[in-house]
Amino acid sequence: MSLPVHLVPSLADEGVGSVVAVEGDEAHHAVAVRRLAVGERVVLTDGRGRTATGPVASTGKRAFSVTVEELRDHPEPSPSLTVVQALPKGDRGELAVEVLTEVGVARVVPWAAERCVAVWKGERAVKSHAKWAATAREAAKQARRPWHPVVDTLASTADVLALVAEHDLVLVLHEEATQPLASVPVPESGSIAVVVGPEGGLTASEVAALEAAGARAVLLGSEVLRTSTAGLAACAALLARTARWGG
Repeated sequence: MSLPVHLVPSLADEGVGSVVAVEGDEAHHAVAVRRLAVGERVVLTDGRGRTATGPVASTGKRAFSVTVEELRDHPEPSPSLTVVQALPKGDRGELAVEVLTEVGVARVVPWAAERCVAVWKGERAVKSHAKWAATAREAAKQARRPWHPVVDTLASTADVLALVAEHDLVLVLHEEATQPLASVPVPESGSIAVVVGPEGGLTASEVAALEAAGARAVLLGSEVLRTSTAGLAACAALLARTARWGG
Protein backbone atom coordinates (compact mmCIF):
# COMPACT_ATOMS: atom_id res chain seq x y z
CA MET A 1 0.00 0.00 0.00
CA SER A 2 1.29 3.46 -0.88
CA LEU A 3 2.27 5.72 1.99
CA PRO A 4 0.16 8.83 2.64
CA VAL A 5 1.58 12.04 1.17
CA HIS A 6 1.58 15.44 2.89
CA LEU A 7 2.58 18.81 1.49
CA VAL A 8 5.07 21.11 3.23
CA PRO A 9 6.27 24.57 2.18
CA SER A 10 9.87 23.52 1.56
CA LEU A 11 12.30 20.63 1.92
CA ALA A 12 15.26 22.52 0.46
CA ASP A 13 17.25 22.68 3.70
CA GLU A 14 16.39 19.24 5.07
CA GLY A 15 18.64 16.20 5.23
CA VAL A 16 18.55 12.63 6.50
CA GLY A 17 17.95 12.79 10.25
CA SER A 18 16.14 16.14 10.11
CA VAL A 19 12.83 16.49 11.92
CA VAL A 20 10.27 18.27 9.71
CA ALA A 21 7.22 19.94 11.24
CA VAL A 22 3.86 19.83 9.45
CA GLU A 23 1.31 22.35 10.68
CA GLY A 24 -2.08 23.93 9.99
CA ASP A 25 -4.89 22.38 7.96
CA GLU A 26 -2.56 19.82 6.42
CA ALA A 27 -1.69 18.46 9.86
CA HIS A 28 -5.21 18.80 11.28
CA HIS A 29 -6.70 16.52 8.63
CA ALA A 30 -3.95 13.93 9.13
CA VAL A 31 -4.16 13.87 12.93
CA ALA A 32 -7.86 14.52 13.60
CA VAL A 33 -9.45 12.83 10.58
CA ARG A 34 -6.99 10.12 9.50
CA ARG A 35 -5.82 9.47 13.08
CA LEU A 36 -2.15 9.64 12.16
CA ALA A 37 -0.07 7.92 14.86
CA VAL A 38 3.51 8.14 16.06
CA GLY A 39 5.66 5.63 14.20
CA GLU A 40 3.50 5.61 11.06
CA ARG A 41 5.56 6.15 7.92
CA VAL A 42 4.58 8.99 5.59
CA VAL A 43 5.94 10.87 2.59
CA LEU A 44 6.41 14.63 2.64
CA THR A 45 6.74 16.67 -0.55
CA ASP A 46 7.33 20.32 -1.35
CA GLY A 47 5.58 19.95 -4.72
CA ARG A 48 8.78 20.97 -6.50
CA GLY A 49 10.36 17.57 -6.96
CA ARG A 50 11.76 16.72 -3.54
CA THR A 51 10.27 14.07 -1.23
CA ALA A 52 11.16 12.98 2.29
CA THR A 53 10.11 9.64 3.76
CA GLY A 54 10.14 8.66 7.40
CA PRO A 55 8.18 7.84 10.57
CA VAL A 56 5.98 10.27 12.47
CA ALA A 57 7.94 11.48 15.51
CA SER A 58 5.19 13.39 17.32
CA THR A 59 1.59 14.56 16.92
CA GLY A 60 -0.47 17.46 18.27
CA LYS A 61 -3.86 19.06 17.66
CA ARG A 62 -2.80 20.82 14.46
CA ALA A 63 0.75 19.61 14.03
CA PHE A 64 2.92 16.57 13.61
CA SER A 65 6.60 15.98 12.90
CA VAL A 66 8.47 13.48 10.77
CA THR A 67 12.03 12.17 11.10
CA VAL A 68 13.57 12.05 7.63
CA GLU A 69 15.03 8.67 6.74
CA GLU A 70 15.18 9.10 2.97
CA LEU A 71 15.35 12.13 0.65
CA ARG A 72 14.75 11.96 -3.09
CA ASP A 73 14.96 14.53 -5.85
CA HIS A 74 12.69 13.58 -8.75
CA PRO A 75 13.40 14.95 -12.23
CA GLU A 76 10.69 17.15 -13.67
CA PRO A 77 8.57 15.12 -16.13
CA SER A 78 9.28 15.82 -19.81
CA PRO A 79 7.69 16.68 -22.10
CA SER A 80 5.69 18.95 -19.84
CA LEU A 81 1.99 19.53 -20.46
CA THR A 82 0.04 22.78 -20.12
CA VAL A 83 -3.72 22.86 -20.54
CA VAL A 84 -5.53 26.09 -21.34
CA GLN A 85 -8.99 25.37 -19.96
CA ALA A 86 -11.91 27.58 -20.95
CA LEU A 87 -14.10 28.18 -17.90
CA PRO A 88 -16.77 25.47 -17.60
CA LYS A 89 -20.13 25.89 -15.92
CA GLY A 90 -20.69 25.01 -12.26
CA ASP A 91 -18.24 22.73 -10.54
CA ARG A 92 -16.97 21.17 -13.76
CA GLY A 93 -13.93 23.42 -13.56
CA GLU A 94 -12.77 21.63 -10.43
CA LEU A 95 -13.45 18.28 -12.13
CA ALA A 96 -11.25 19.31 -15.05
CA VAL A 97 -8.43 20.41 -12.75
CA GLU A 98 -8.68 17.20 -10.73
CA VAL A 99 -8.39 14.82 -13.68
CA LEU A 100 -5.74 16.93 -15.42
CA THR A 101 -3.65 16.84 -12.25
CA GLU A 102 -4.08 13.09 -11.93
CA VAL A 103 -2.90 12.55 -15.51
CA GLY A 104 0.27 14.60 -14.93
CA VAL A 105 -0.31 18.11 -16.30
CA ALA A 106 2.27 20.67 -15.16
CA ARG A 107 0.21 23.82 -15.61
CA VAL A 108 -3.48 24.71 -15.87
CA VAL A 109 -4.47 28.06 -17.36
CA PRO A 110 -8.11 29.16 -16.79
CA TRP A 111 -9.28 31.02 -19.88
CA ALA A 112 -12.13 33.49 -20.38
CA ALA A 113 -13.02 32.41 -23.93
CA GLU A 114 -15.72 34.27 -25.86
CA ARG A 115 -18.46 31.68 -25.38
CA CYS A 116 -17.79 30.93 -21.72
CA VAL A 117 -20.98 31.05 -19.66
CA ALA A 118 -19.06 31.18 -16.38
CA VAL A 119 -17.56 34.56 -15.49
CA TRP A 120 -14.72 35.21 -13.06
CA LYS A 121 -14.72 38.78 -11.81
CA GLY A 122 -13.73 40.50 -8.57
CA GLU A 123 -14.15 38.39 -5.45
CA ARG A 124 -15.59 35.50 -7.45
CA ALA A 125 -12.40 35.32 -9.50
CA VAL A 126 -10.30 35.12 -6.34
CA LYS A 127 -12.48 32.41 -4.81
CA SER A 128 -12.72 30.39 -8.02
CA HIS A 129 -8.97 30.45 -8.55
CA ALA A 130 -8.45 29.37 -4.94
CA LYS A 131 -10.81 26.42 -5.49
CA TRP A 132 -8.92 25.34 -8.62
CA ALA A 133 -5.58 25.63 -6.81
CA ALA A 134 -6.84 23.65 -3.80
CA THR A 135 -8.26 20.98 -6.09
CA ALA A 136 -4.91 20.66 -7.88
CA ARG A 137 -3.06 20.43 -4.56
CA GLU A 138 -5.27 17.65 -3.17
CA ALA A 139 -5.33 15.72 -6.45
CA ALA A 140 -1.53 15.90 -6.69
CA LYS A 141 -1.17 14.40 -3.22
CA GLN A 142 -3.67 11.67 -4.05
CA ALA A 143 -1.76 10.88 -7.26
CA ARG A 144 1.56 10.80 -5.34
CA ARG A 145 3.04 13.51 -7.53
CA PRO A 146 6.37 15.01 -6.38
CA TRP A 147 5.85 17.86 -8.87
CA HIS A 148 2.58 19.72 -8.29
CA PRO A 149 0.87 21.63 -11.10
CA VAL A 150 0.71 25.42 -11.25
CA VAL A 151 -2.75 26.97 -11.63
CA ASP A 152 -2.51 30.38 -13.29
CA THR A 153 -4.83 33.28 -12.62
CA LEU A 154 -7.50 33.95 -15.24
CA ALA A 155 -6.08 34.45 -18.74
CA SER A 156 -7.51 36.57 -21.52
CA THR A 157 -7.34 35.52 -25.15
CA ALA A 158 -4.38 37.86 -25.57
CA ASP A 159 -2.62 36.02 -22.74
CA VAL A 160 -3.31 32.67 -24.41
CA LEU A 161 -1.93 33.90 -27.73
CA ALA A 162 1.25 34.99 -25.96
CA LEU A 163 1.46 31.58 -24.29
CA VAL A 164 1.64 29.86 -27.70
CA ALA A 165 5.15 31.20 -28.23
CA GLU A 166 6.30 29.70 -24.91
CA HIS A 167 5.68 26.10 -26.00
CA ASP A 168 7.23 23.76 -28.53
CA LEU A 169 3.86 22.41 -29.63
CA VAL A 170 0.38 23.89 -29.13
CA LEU A 171 -2.73 21.95 -30.08
CA VAL A 172 -6.22 23.43 -30.23
CA LEU A 173 -9.02 20.91 -29.85
CA HIS A 174 -11.62 21.75 -32.49
CA GLU A 175 -14.49 19.69 -33.86
CA GLU A 176 -14.08 21.13 -37.37
CA ALA A 177 -10.35 20.43 -37.64
CA THR A 178 -9.21 18.04 -40.35
CA GLN A 179 -5.94 16.85 -38.81
CA PRO A 180 -6.40 14.05 -36.23
CA LEU A 181 -4.56 14.56 -32.97
CA ALA A 182 -3.18 11.04 -33.35
CA SER A 183 -1.27 12.07 -36.48
CA VAL A 184 0.65 14.92 -34.82
CA PRO A 185 4.31 14.08 -34.00
CA VAL A 186 4.89 14.32 -30.24
CA PRO A 187 8.24 15.76 -29.08
CA GLU A 188 10.33 13.56 -26.78
CA SER A 189 11.06 16.53 -24.53
CA GLY A 190 10.20 20.22 -24.20
CA SER A 191 6.71 21.59 -23.68
CA ILE A 192 3.27 20.89 -25.11
CA ALA A 193 0.11 22.94 -24.61
CA VAL A 194 -3.47 21.86 -25.26
CA VAL A 195 -6.21 24.48 -25.69
CA VAL A 196 -9.72 23.38 -24.65
CA GLY A 197 -12.69 25.53 -25.57
CA PRO A 198 -15.94 26.10 -23.62
CA GLU A 199 -19.27 24.24 -23.84
CA GLY A 200 -20.36 26.41 -26.77
CA GLY A 201 -17.15 25.77 -28.68
CA LEU A 202 -14.45 28.08 -29.95
CA THR A 203 -15.32 30.94 -32.26
CA ALA A 204 -13.86 31.08 -35.76
CA SER A 205 -11.91 34.19 -34.81
CA GLU A 206 -10.36 32.46 -31.77
CA VAL A 207 -9.26 29.48 -33.84
CA ALA A 208 -7.85 31.75 -36.56
CA ALA A 209 -5.93 33.84 -34.02
CA LEU A 210 -4.47 30.76 -32.33
CA GLU A 211 -3.39 29.27 -35.66
CA ALA A 212 -1.84 32.58 -36.70
CA ALA A 213 0.16 32.53 -33.45
CA GLY A 214 1.54 29.08 -34.31
CA ALA A 215 -0.96 26.63 -32.80
CA ARG A 216 -2.44 23.66 -34.70
CA ALA A 217 -6.16 22.87 -34.71
CA VAL A 218 -6.67 19.13 -34.27
CA LEU A 219 -9.58 16.71 -34.10
CA LEU A 220 -9.62 14.55 -30.99
CA GLY A 221 -12.17 12.07 -32.33
CA SER A 222 -15.65 11.69 -33.77
CA GLU A 223 -17.26 11.93 -30.32
CA VAL A 224 -17.96 15.34 -28.78
CA LEU A 225 -16.57 15.43 -25.25
CA ARG A 226 -17.44 17.84 -22.48
CA THR A 227 -14.98 20.66 -21.93
CA SER A 228 -14.20 19.23 -18.48
CA THR A 229 -13.02 15.88 -19.91
CA ALA A 230 -11.67 16.76 -23.36
CA GLY A 231 -8.35 17.94 -21.94
CA LEU A 232 -7.91 14.68 -20.04
CA ALA A 233 -8.56 12.61 -23.16
CA ALA A 234 -6.15 14.68 -25.26
CA CYS A 235 -3.37 14.60 -22.66
CA ALA A 236 -3.73 10.85 -22.20
CA ALA A 237 -3.54 10.34 -25.97
CA LEU A 238 -0.36 12.42 -26.10
CA LEU A 239 1.30 10.89 -23.03
CA ALA A 240 0.72 7.38 -24.33
CA ARG A 241 3.14 8.24 -27.14
CA THR A 242 5.92 9.50 -24.88
CA ALA A 243 8.48 7.87 -22.62
CA ARG A 244 6.53 9.21 -19.64
CA TRP A 245 3.94 6.49 -20.24
CA GLY A 246 6.26 4.02 -21.86
CA GLY A 247 5.55 5.09 -25.44
